[in-house]
Amino acid sequence: MLTFQIEPQDHFRRVDSFLRNLLPSANASYLKKLLASGHLTVNGEPPQPGQILKLSDQVNLKESSKTAAFLGQTPPALDILFEDTWILCVNKAAGLAVHRTVDPEEANLVQVGEEFLKRRDGTGRLRPVNRLDKGTSGAVILAKSAVAAGMFGKMVQDEGLGKLYLAVVEGKLPKKGEIDAPLDGKESLTRYVRLFNGGGAALVAVYPLTGRMHQIRQHFKLIGHPILGDRRYGGKPVTGLTGHALHSFTTRLVHPATGEELEIPAPLPAELLSLLTKLSAQQQEALLQALSEIPTCEMAIEV
Repeated sequence: MLTFQIEPQDHFRRVDSFLRNLLPSANASYLKKLLASGHLTVNGEPPQPGQILKLSDQVNLKESSKTAAFLGQTPPALDILFEDTWILCVNKAAGLAVHRTVDPEEANLVQVGEEFLKRRDGTGRLRPVNRLDKGTSGAVILAKSAVAAGMFGKMVQDEGLGKLYLAVVEGKLPKKGEIDAPLDGKESLTRYVRLFNGGGAALVAVYPLTGRMHQIRQHFKLIGHPILGDRRYGGKPVTGLTGHALHSFTTRLVHPATGEELEIPAPLPAELLSLLTKLSAQQQEALLQALSEIPTCEMAIEV
């Protein structure tokens, strides 16, 4: 029996994502078989694929020669949050662009994802369904085909995605707030809930109700509380932080092909977790527990 205790980098991760990253070269049918057969347990109980893992949970996996062959010796090139035949949802690192940039030598998420699929499956073509700024980390949905891209693109346009971001902004904020300020002449609305103040900064859960370019970054600048590390919009630089302190933490959608309601969390990157631990005056365990109690996503739709 292989035993794993959930560490901070996997706190608030779906169990199917944990298994995928544990066995990066295994095919999807084998992973489903492990979950369905009870070969994997969480705290002694068989989990559902979408069950969320928490810090210090114990995961046991029945050991076999086949499982041992699939075990990754190094972290996979992609942090896969969810995958099926239609989409690949990835926890993008800050500093990595989604698309090709003006520098042909600079890596991008689509390229990294396609190379990963080609190594694993022999083929792969990806198309972004949603996008994040280069300096923002978190969940990006990549469609595996033109048909999937069309279906998911229409879903986003018609119904929107439930999006919950975490941001570290300068100064002190009230417990709750709403920023209603047009951007580029269009209605733009952002709600937030303050999780804590400390060290001259605040951690906020952010709910963008519209989908404007750089909406969260611009809105917090407008109210005098720019995001740490966001130099473009007035944020102070932070040593050791790649990009800015903005993370797409949870994405919620109804799968247009299967009708399944999906909630896909993206665990915090190590740099942001380190920053929060320094600012919060809380033990890391208490901070991570607080993340489990954040109000759920709200739907963001272009209007």
